[in-house]
Amino acid sequence: MASGSTGGPPGVTGRRPAGGPLGKPSTGGPREAAAGGASARARRGRPSAVARSPLTPYLFILPAFLVYGAFALYPLGRAAQFSLFEWKGFGPSTFVGLGNYLDLAGDADFLRAIGNALVLIVFYSVIPLAVGLVLAAILRRGQVRGMGFFRTVIFLPQVIALVVVAVAWRQIYSPYGLLNDVLRAVGLDALARGWLGDPGTALAAVGFIGTWVQMGLVMLLMLSGMSRIPAELFEAARLDGAGAVREFFALTLPAVRGEITVALVLTIIAALKTFDLVYMTTSGGPGNTTTVPSFEVYFRAFELRTVGSASAVAIVLTALIFVINVGVTRIGERES
Repeated sequence: MASGSTGGPPGVTGRRPAGGPLGKPSTGGPREAAAGGASARARRGRPSAVARSPLTPYLFILPAFLVYGAFALYPLGRAAQFSLFEWKGFGPSTFVGLGNYLDLAGDADFLRAIGNALVLIVFYSVIPLAVGLVLAAILRRGQVRGMGFFRTVIFLPQVIALVVVAVAWRQIYSPYGLLNDVLRAVGLDALARGWLGDPGTALAAVGFIGTWVQMGLVMLLMLSGMSRIPAELFEAARLDGAGAVREFFALTLPAVRGEITVALVLTIIAALKTFDLVYMTTSGGPGNTTTVPSFEVYFRAFELRTVGSASAVAIVLTALIFVINVGVTRIGERES
């Protein structure tokens, strides 16, 4: 073998020729070629001036913001403006400043509506959360057959119009409805009554409808969170002798804190802004035992013709929803 060969085929010395692959003279060495390719790639990958502009992200969100502003912020601003006037909805108006808000502070009907809304939070949010957590844990642990069927049945109230739900439950709660028939059949005739017409039971009866509606949503959220827990953790806990209760509090509950926060936010909003159920079942009665802030907005604006006062109630309700949900979200983030 000739000296200087690298062991390749005869005639090949192992050194690259000075020309290009086709024998053409090269315009530069390998380093220059590599630098040229990198430069070309850099030119191709360099974002355009529009993409590098700090205003570009705002252009992307501008259409959504315009829609949000037109259908949410503008009506809210107009409601805030109306709340500063004494106005019947037509004709001249009188500027009263914060007078409508000061009147609300001593308005018994408004305070009663706020109190009823806080009670409905228990039915719409707290009870569905407790029941949904237990149901989801049972379905998750028991590996129940037909899980899709159970999910559909429990979630069904969420996809039915609340007006239809209200009409159906009004029939169930009537003096000769299904609930009283069942009570009479088991010998509890003394408990039979017109549930929506009794001041002592009307608010709880409306709240129970909210429990029935919200329970499916909460259960699905909890099942979604529990599905992310690795099965190995449950197996390890069972090998350590953990029972169902300890497994629930040690593994399941900490893993679904995020879903609990989401469920609380959604259900609290539903409780505070509920209107259709109250309007269709009791119209705020008997007396004002089931009136809520959103029903007060309707009643004052369209029945009493006090648009300024109704707008003040709407603004206070919006602020209340905002404050409660910010508080719940902050607590949930801190716990996580």
